[in-house]
Amino acid sequence: MAFSGDLKLEIIATGEKAGLWGTITNDNLKILELASTGYFTTNQLATGNLVLNLADGSSLGATTATGKNLMIEVTGTLTANRVITMPTGAERIFIVKDSTVRSNSNYTIGVQNVGGSGTGIVSLPAGSSTAYYTDGTSANSMKLLGTLNAGFYNVVGGTNSPYTAIAGDTLFVSTSAQAAEVVLPASPSQGDTITIIDSSAAGGFATNNCVINRNGNPINTDNTQNVTLSTNNQSLTLIYTNATRGWIFKSTNQ
Repeated sequence: MAFSGDLKLEIIATGEKAGLWGTITNDNLKILELASTGYFTTNQLATGNLVLNLADGSSLGATTATGKNLMIEVTGTLTANRVITMPTGAERIFIVKDSTVRSNSNYTIGVQNVGGSGTGIVSLPAGSSTAYYTDGTSANSMKLLGTLNAGFYNVVGGTNSPYTAIAGDTLFVSTSAQAAEVVLPASPSQGDTITIIDSSAAGGFATNNCVINRNGNPINTDNTQNVTLSTNNQSLTLIYTNATRGWIFKSTNQ
C-alpha cells in the first residue's frame, strides 16, 4: 500500500486491490476536490492550537483530512496566542480566513509547519484572508503567498496600546481617550507593509498623539527617532526596504 507525498492519495499498483478500485478511486477524487474547492471551518482556536491533518487516503475534510482543504476558516474568541500547524513532508498551497474575535486582546495567530520557529511561523493579520505555501522540506518551510483581504485591527489608547504590529496589518487607531503607541516588527522582511489610520471618534492624533516605535529599525533612514503622528484624520502606510533605510513612508495623507 502506497500513498502520494502531498495529498496522501492512495496509489494502486498493477494487480492490487481487486474489487476495491471503486471505493479507493472515489476517495481519491474527493481528496482532489478538497484541494481544489474544499472549505473547512473550526472554532478550535478558541480553546487551543489547530493541528491540520493529512491522513493517508482520507477524504474526511472535517476530521482526518483537514489539511487537504483549499480554504480553512478559523472562528471563536481567542484567549491566548495560537498557531495553525500543517504537517511537514507535504507540498501545500492553502488559504486561511481569520474570522476570530480578538477584541482588545492583541492575541496573535501564526501559521507553521510542525516544529516551526522564528521566521518559520508566519503571522496571520487580524481579519485577513491570506494564502500560504510550503514545500514541506523542513520545519521552517511555511511562507506567505499573498494577502487576499487585508482585514483590520482596532488599537485604542489606554486599552490595548502599545500594540506590536505584524506585516500586512491595517490598524485603526483611536486616541480619543489617551495617546497610543504602535510598535513596528523587530525583524521585518523587505516589502512588509503596515498601515495606520486615525479612527478617533472625537479629538484625534492632534489631541492625543500616536507614536510609531521603530523597535530598533530606522524610519526614513533615521536610526535614532520614533515617529509621532499629530494630525487629526492622518493615515500612513510604511514599507520596509532594508537595514539601512528601514521603514519608508509609502503613502500618507498628511
